[in-house]
Amino acid sequence: MFGLSELAVILIVVIAVLAAKKLPDLARSAGKSARILKAEARAAKEEGNQVTQEGEGAPRIVQGETVKRGETPPDQRGTS
Repeated sequence: MFGLSELAVILIVVIAVLAAKKLPDLARSAGKSARILKAEARAAKEEGNQVTQEGEGAPRIVQGETVKRGETPPDQRGTS
């Protein structure tokens, strides 16, 4: 009788008719939320750029040696 697309259109029309009073408020709230999210993302990006320019956020490279189980670590060799 009705396909999935027809039922979806009917459902959208029914929701629009029943929620007509609330739709402007919902759209306004969604717009405010999007603006806040965009501003926070921009601030986080600027903060990340600032940290990497200062060098604090850059990864540190630490030289090390691999020690197998049962071996004495290099800094403790020769001390007994």
